[in-house]
Amino acid sequence: MVRLSTHAMATRFELLLYGADEVRLRAAGEEALAEIERLEAQLSCYRPDSEISWINAHAADEAVRVEPRLFHLLKHCAAFTRATDGAFDVTVGPLMRAWHFAGDSGALPAADELEAARRLTGMHHVELDDESYTVGFKQAGVRLDFGAYGKGYAIERAIDSLKENGVASALLHGGTSSTAVIGRPPAQAGWRIQLSEPFKLNEQFITVDLVGEALSVSATHGKAFTADGRTYGHVIDPRTGRPVNRALAAAVAGQSASTCEVLSTALLVLGPAWLDEMTERFVGYRAAVAYQENEATTAIARRGL
Repeated sequence: MVRLSTHAMATRFELLLYGADEVRLRAAGEEALAEIERLEAQLSCYRPDSEISWINAHAADEAVRVEPRLFHLLKHCAAFTRATDGAFDVTVGPLMRAWHFAGDSGALPAADELEAARRLTGMHHVELDDESYTVGFKQAGVRLDFGAYGKGYAIERAIDSLKENGVASALLHGGTSSTAVIGRPPAQAGWRIQLSEPFKLNEQFITVDLVGEALSVSATHGKAFTADGRTYGHVIDPRTGRPVNRALAAAVAGQSASTCEVLSTALLVLGPAWLDEMTERFVGYRAAVAYQENEATTAIARRGL
């Protein structure tokens, strides 16, 4: 067994690998973690030298050319926005700033500040040219923010790297909320993951067995503030411009780590009413969402998880 870790994307990533050759495992693991660090340098909107920061700074002045893999990533994000009825949207950056969650702990925005941010949010503001691989913004102030999706995508790419290097058994997580595995641990049926609050049924926490899959958990309590007796979480509904206020946490498991991030975010925004629609649109993904049924009761809706 080999354990490795790195800090990137404001998160601690931990990697556990099993195999016969410790030297090869360690080399494969270090290469996978280096891929996460490389993607942070490309995708983080909090790093002024990243490619996303370059796009945010210049794409409203003129269309900017990006490398093909990043261009296709943005195309996938646009498709996910459509498939989640607008609940997932990487143009949420202005809203995160308005609510003071971008590098801060959050605060109530002024009404005009919030309205201005809402006008800048939406993938319809982003022009993607398939022939030139360019990205343009239709107006100044549009801002891409990959958020947790960037973490899921980085984990997915790291897992691909491990597979290419012949790793047959591994677990990689980022901040415990995003996990992906290869195969299963020795002498075990799968990688057993126990969810935490609020995923408790009959005094038992829900457990998830993963074999060659990923798991993402999105929650409102990760970063929050209280004002006028009400708590506001950091997950913003791009359609309304306001923090999610009914669902408490959403967990999604399936083949793709980045897709799990999209769906856990969208499920948190849309709540239990979207659960059946989600499993119909994204076959093979299973999920659970905890929500406030009333002031005193927390309920959990599940499909396959």
